[in-house]
Amino acid sequence: MSATGHQAQLAEAMGVTPGPVSQIENTVRRRFMMEKGNSGFSETGLRRMREVLGRHVESGKIPGLVALVSRGGETHVEAIGTMRHEGGAPMRRDTIFRMASTSKPVAMAAAMVLLDECRLRLDDLVDQWLPELADRQVLKRIDGPLDDTVPARRPITVRDLLTSTFGLGMDMTALGAPIMGAIFEQGLTPDLPEPMPGPDEWMRRLGTLPLMYQPGERWQYQISHDVLSVLVARVTGQSFETFLRERIFDPLGMKDTAFHVPADKIDRLPALYAPDAQTGEFHVWDEAEGGRWSKPPAFQGSGGGLVSTVDDYHAYFQMLLNGGTHGSERILSRPAVELMTTNRLTPEQNAARNAMATNNVHLSFGQGQHGGWGMGMAVRTYRGDYASIGQFGWDGGSGTSTYADPDKQLTGILLTQVGMSAPNSARLIHDFWTTLYQAIED
Repeated sequence: MSATGHQAQLAEAMGVTPGPVSQIENTVRRRFMMEKGNSGFSETGLRRMREVLGRHVESGKIPGLVALVSRGGETHVEAIGTMRHEGGAPMRRDTIFRMASTSKPVAMAAAMVLLDECRLRLDDLVDQWLPELADRQVLKRIDGPLDDTVPARRPITVRDLLTSTFGLGMDMTALGAPIMGAIFEQGLTPDLPEPMPGPDEWMRRLGTLPLMYQPGERWQYQISHDVLSVLVARVTGQSFETFLRERIFDPLGMKDTAFHVPADKIDRLPALYAPDAQTGEFHVWDEAEGGRWSKPPAFQGSGGGLVSTVDDYHAYFQMLLNGGTHGSERILSRPAVELMTTNRLTPEQNAARNAMATNNVHLSFGQGQHGGWGMGMAVRTYRGDYASIGQFGWDGGSGTSTYADPDKQLTGILLTQVGMSAPNSARLIHDFWTTLYQAIED
């Protein structure tokens, strides 16, 4: 579709007569909702941010987006574009998105509640709840055969799972190695054509594999978060979602956050697209009706299974900025929040993650250049772009980005329906954060 066609599509979604770009931009500004407060954002900076977001949608590479920025009691929400690539219903403030890996910072709170209540301890061995992970073998070489192993030097602890250092995970630089092939063949990741099996079967399959590295040796992505889902369920005797709902979602008013979208809300869930990396052609990865999130999953995975809205996520990240409180209610202790949102990795543990972010940008699209990792989220430990040191949060492969900044006391949330099979949504995310920080006045 031509740029003019996309401009007309955008205008139709916003309820205005197609016209010059300036007319659409003016309507975007009128739709930019503001609550009273003194945020320290400049009008010029916010205008630039709105224009840049609108430009990404007008390009035709991003069908729609919803963005929320908050500072000093003032909240701005932007809804631009349409639910589908070919048009249709407009994006709305309450549109529900697949959060992908931005599930990690939120789902981690379940484990932190158990730490607060001493139902888990950081250095507890996980064997008593997860016997599938007892008596581990470890590969001698990351690219070696699965039976060329040595015994693990020590058992896996809760701390190893919380910091993603238990020894097994997704390593996109090791594609083609037998261990990565086995992870895919066993259906242990959420992005395969077949959904993951139920938690007990998933753990059984996981237990047949050796570790890639010794426990505590190296940061490894993704799998530790899904193991935590099983751990929380077994410790509490409840489903992972039930515990999250009782202790996190309901107290924070996160009414649209769940592991699936019920039928009476399915019209608020857009299709999820995975553009062709070479041609840019839009392919539907998951439809709303009849898709993966239209019914409860067999596995409630904290690595990437949640759906949510900008307002729900704002409530959660604002709670973290508040040191664990929401209004008069305490959700997490301040020390728990500090553990989550400050760097927990040694330079040796973090080396592979930094290498992935800086030396393999063609795989990561520039994501992950933060310098540190807390529990469930990245933490900025150096000033590598516009964001402050101490900013925490994460990005998702479905085109989502959620961070809070304690230094600037701001929250930013950007949600799209365009997966990162191509860099389009990653570029949008980078531009969102650049323009958000340049809009700070004080």
